[in-house]
Parts: sequence; structure tokens; C-alpha cells
Amino acid sequence: MIEMYTKTNCSFCDRAKDLLGSKGLDYVEYPVSDDPERMAEMVERSGGRKTAPQIFIDDHHVGGFDDLSEAEATGSLDELLGEENPEAESAAHHPILIAGSGIAGLTAAIYAARSNNDPLVLEGTEPGGQLTLTTDVANYPGFPEGIGGPDLIQRMKAQAERFGTTISQGVVESIDDSNRPFTVTLTNGTQYTADAVIAASGASARTLGVPGEDELMGYGLSTCATCDGAFFRDEEMVVVGGGDAAMEEANFLTKFASKVYIVHRREEFRAEDYWIDRIMDHVEEGTIELRLNTELVELHGSQEEGLSHVTLVEHPDGHPTEKLDDPETTEYDLEVGACFFAIGHIPNTEYLADTDVAMDDEGYIETVAGRGGGQTKTAVPGLFGAGDVVDYHYQQAVTAGGMGCQAAIDADAYLEDESRADTERIPVAAESDD
Repeated sequence: MIEMYTKTNCSFCDRAKDLLGSKGLDYVEYPVSDDPERMAEMVERSGGRKTAPQIFIDDHHVGGFDDLSEAEATGSLDELLGEENPEAESAAHHPILIAGSGIAGLTAAIYAARSNNDPLVLEGTEPGGQLTLTTDVANYPGFPEGIGGPDLIQRMKAQAERFGTTISQGVVESIDDSNRPFTVTLTNGTQYTADAVIAASGASARTLGVPGEDELMGYGLSTCATCDGAFFRDEEMVVVGGGDAAMEEANFLTKFASKVYIVHRREEFRAEDYWIDRIMDHVEEGTIELRLNTELVELHGSQEEGLSHVTLVEHPDGHPTEKLDDPETTEYDLEVGACFFAIGHIPNTEYLADTDVAMDDEGYIETVAGRGGGQTKTAVPGLFGAGDVVDYHYQQAVTAGGMGCQAAIDADAYLEDESRADTERIPVAAESDD
């Protein structure tokens, strides 16, 4: 029996449902948002976790979506279900394989499918990508009233499938680029072959690596305010970051928090003026307080009691952790019930480590770029990059979609060139003499 505690507007809950649904598994759902008794039951059964979803299989606590996804990737989910691990499938072939199911991957799939390239999309560890964590996408063209991130992703999936895209749950472990077609191996041992590959696997939330982080993740510390903010109603909360994501998270948390603190290591924010203006309105109202030139260096609490307080350091010139010995650097504790990291992302490109794809020091894929066609080409012919695995600057849904479109067109051109070259290499039989 599979049991899942969920809340409303919870993208990770939707991801868990999609994963279980892709395996044809039934589950019992316990909504907790408006049910304090269910909420208390979830916290007790999960050992103090206040984040959703929380998943149980035959009374065994699997954990949240990340834990479920890891169990699926390693094959241990089948063991928990009392099933034998399926043997690796024989290598099914697709002209184009797309790693990632966010805006870039799904846009690439739409264009690839319309070009009759029978694309396969592998959803990865974060189906739908970062946009599924955004409740209100107000700047995606065509939606004057805005649209929820999960809703936009579901529409794009339906559109891609309508044109013939196959979407499958799977995490790419490695790509063999030594021969053609490419051989793509998943973490569960399944293999596919593909004539072209589009890497659109996005990026994952960055953490600080400070003391208390590992112990308190899910117990007061989170990387998704829209997922978990309601669990800490009437608490004081802190958001770490200074970009659009941090501003959006802080703005959202004002619905639940008694006060929100924004901790940023510099004096100036990197966010758009639109978000800064909204935050400053909250500052004037007293619902948000800014702690600038400040960094978080430790989280305190326990899994039983949750987060109790954080330790901050401050320096008038900013970046205080670089100036800990400076007498102007001050350290103090701040009592909060929840903390949310919104400090950027790390590209999901580990599976390309053994290929000849060129990447920078942070793992972002280097593409040809420039003018004309072929801008999404990598150093490996037939392997293309799109979205946040390439773009470390703009990182917008619309730019990711544009790059996904480019990658699909580039991949189609590559396949046509290869097909033409193969035709030219076929020897023409000499005419016989009569």
C-alpha cells in the first residue's frame, strides 16, 4: 500500500504523483493543507518532517519526492514494492533523445516531433524542471493574466505528446559518444540509442554547505517556499538570496509568515525592478525586513523540534564570510522557524563527464553560439545543449524555450546532413555491358 501526504499548490507532490502514475501505481492521498490532524499525523510518522510530500510504502517511510526519485533511479523502489528489479531493457532507438523535461526539453520535443524525428524525452530527477516550483509565471508571453508553472508544463507535455513525443521517467547516468548512434544508459540500467541527443537537463537548487544544513533539510530548511511555506504559518522566516527567485519566494511567504527576513550578502539586489518594488512595498508595511551585507553561516535546531534559529554574520562592505577576522564583522543569532535558500542553481551535467562535451568550471555546457544555424552544437557532433545547462546568464523560461527550439532545428539539420552523407557514401553499381 502506498500512502502520500500532500498539500495544495505543491509541485513536488505533483511530481511524485506523476512518477507513481508513470509506473501504473495506485496510492492513497492524504491532503494536509486544511487538515491539522492529518498534518500532525504526517509530522509524527515522518519523524518531524513538515515538508510535502511524505510517502510511505507498506508503512515504510520513503521520504519526499527526492527520496522517491532516487529510489526509482536506483531500482530500490521496485524492491520496496515487492517486485523484482526489472532487467535492463534492450536498447530502444530514437532519432532524437532529449534529456530533461523542462521548458527547453519540451519545446525541443515539440519541434522535433513536428519534424517526424520520433523524440524520446527522459524526465530526469525533477520532472518539469524549475518552472514547476513557480506558482505564478507572469512574464511568459501569451498569458496576460499569468499562468502557474505546473499548468504551463502540463500544457507543453500534452502538446509534445500530441505531435508524437514519447515521455518516459528516467535519469541519464552516462552517454557513450565514441560510436554512432549514441548509447544512453540510465541509472536503472536501461539503455537507449539515439542518432542525436539534446542535453536539456536544467539545473538544481544550490545550497550553502553550512553546518546544520544536512540535518535540517526538510525540518525547517527548504529550497521551495511555494511548496513548504504554508507548513510554517505564523512563524518568522528567512530567505537567503538577492535575485528574482529570492524576491518571489519572500513575497509569497508574506501570506504565511509573521515576518520575512531577506538575507543578502551585498548591498544591492540582482533582481528585476519589478520584484524589488514589490519587496520594498512589503518593507514599508513591516512584513519584510532586509538584512543586507549579511550571510548565513549556521542553522540550529533538531529534526524533533525543527529549526530554532540561524547564525548570521554582517560586514558594512558586504561578503562578510570573506572578512571574518575583520573587527567590523559582527555575528549574531536570529530566531526563525523556517529558512529558504534561493541562491541559484548548479547545472545537471554530471552524465556528460565522460564525453568530449566542453564545459566550464561550473559545469555549464559550452556551445558554438554566434550567428546562423548550429548555435546549440557542442564539441561532440550530434550532441546539442539547451536551456539552463547552457545559459548561466538569462535563465528565463522564454529563453530556455527559444534555445530548445534552436536545438531541435539544429538536431534535425544534423540528421539530414548525416542522411545525405550516408547516401553519398553508398557506391553506385556500374552499368553492365550488353
